[in-house]
Amino acid sequence: MNEFPGTSAAPGFDDPLEMLQACHGRITAQCDTLTRLVSHLQQNGNDEQAAQAARAILRYFDTAGQFHHQDEEQDLFPALLASGDPSASEYVDRLLAEHKVMDAAWQALRPLLVAIAEDYANTLDADVAAHFIDSYARHIAFENSQLLPLATTLLNEQQLQLLGRCMATRRGVGN
Repeated sequence: MNEFPGTSAAPGFDDPLEMLQACHGRITAQCDTLTRLVSHLQQNGNDEQAAQAARAILRYFDTAGQFHHQDEEQDLFPALLASGDPSASEYVDRLLAEHKVMDAAWQALRPLLVAIAEDYANTLDADVAAHFIDSYARHIAFENSQLLPLATTLLNEQQLQLLGRCMATRRGVGN
């Protein structure tokens, strides 16, 4: 099948590091939606467009966002730690601490989004949203520039295949 110029297939479970990086792109897109939602609410109040955006953000971070953290914490990080590489240990410690910050930021943001989605509120605390967005932006930048390149050098093909199978299983996809 021919592809349109400039398009490419999304990475699959056979390339788990690329899939993790692609997930970062989707997280960034959801954070961009959140930024626009805050502005939209300030200008227009809560309307169907705002409620739909809030539902989409909730759906993403309640499912795919959780899977992404599990992929890292349960599969990628242990494989990197098993390498014995000192940088891997330092990076994993940092990223696990950041996951706690991001989880707390999500717990603060989530009920505010639910209130928008269910039409109980007309505004969203911009500081809470900004903290969530900034936490993810810093985290993703570090993972993309430091962790994933290190993983490329430390993990062998067998480890990558296992990582991909675990990611697929987590999502209920046969691999």
